Amino acid sequence: MEVAVEVRDLKKSFGAVEALRGVSLSVERGTVLGLLGPNGAGKTTVIKVLTTLLRPDSGSVFIEGCDVLADPAKVRHLIGLAGQSAAIQEELTGRENLEIMGRLYHLNKSSSQTRAQELLERFDLVEAGDRPSKTYSGGMQRRLDLAASLVGRPSVLFLDEPTTGLDPRARIGMWGVIRDLVEEGTTLLLTTQYLEEADVLADQIVVIDQGRVIATGTSGQLKDRVGGDVLEFTVVDPNRLEDAKRAVIDLSMTEPILDPKSAKVSVGVGQYGTNALANAVRNLDSVGVEVEGLSLHRPSLDDVFLAITGHAASGANEDGAITRGRKGRRSTSKSRNEVVND
Repeated sequence: MEVAVEVRDLKKSFGAVEALRGVSLSVERGTVLGLLGPNGAGKTTVIKVLTTLLRPDSGSVFIEGCDVLADPAKVRHLIGLAGQSAAIQEELTGRENLEIMGRLYHLNKSSSQTRAQELLERFDLVEAGDRPSKTYSGGMQRRLDLAASLVGRPSVLFLDEPTTGLDPRARIGMWGVIRDLVEEGTTLLLTTQYLEEADVLADQIVVIDQGRVIATGTSGQLKDRVGGDVLEFTVVDPNRLEDAKRAVIDLSMTEPILDPKSAKVSVGVGQYGTNALANAVRNLDSVGVEVEGLSLHRPSLDDVFLAITGHAASGANEDGAITRGRKGRRSTSKSRNEVVND
């Protein structure tokens, strides 16, 4: 298949902080690449470089064969962007937001109105189209934001954590919209902190940590590195961690991972499922190791990071502060206007 997005050895620093340390990746046309990593890993910095909002210190980027650094104006006609925060004017109606975006893409008034109506229908926003968008629910605002990113009919679409802040129902709805776009031939690069989301949407996944690519592959390949379902528990007496490890080591093809600070043990148990849970209880009881919070779950981002790096998903923001989970987010609400306005 032909490559729609190609990134080679991308580097970017902010003062003493190295946000990107040689990131390379490629996205085949008509597929979805999931860029997976914790907050602060460098995902948004990659997106900003690819969408012409930020110049790297070194490296090269090509969108549909066009050099992003040499001809950013041309690239802007090829791409769409939906950032972490909805880039809409809340005092305007949904229809007005879309029509204004059409004019920014140099459509005439009639074409802007026609395109706005098409997108309102597509995203099930016709009834709300003439209401101020500040009256929309979070899920509706995200749909409107995605609709605005499609006004220019981009061949490559960048989605930076597209389901941030959505409830489960709205998240599933957004997944459906994204799948429809791919079926129509759109190439997608999306960032996410959720392995589940990448599992549902992505053909290929690139995992980054602290500005470096640490793993690539399909969702199944990443899960294989974890060892399937994950058995996790906390040892009441941290001095018994090694005893606990020996008690569960036969339940997995992979080495149990110990976290001395939290006294937590994680081990991939493949497809043994509840049998592994029962066997773990028996084995731990037989050696007199008392545990808390014994549970079995599907692999998460933390589990992938533990398997690959030996530490949980955490990273540094561009200001150098260590973050975890959803803290430290920075708004990108101006991104789309910057893209279309140069």
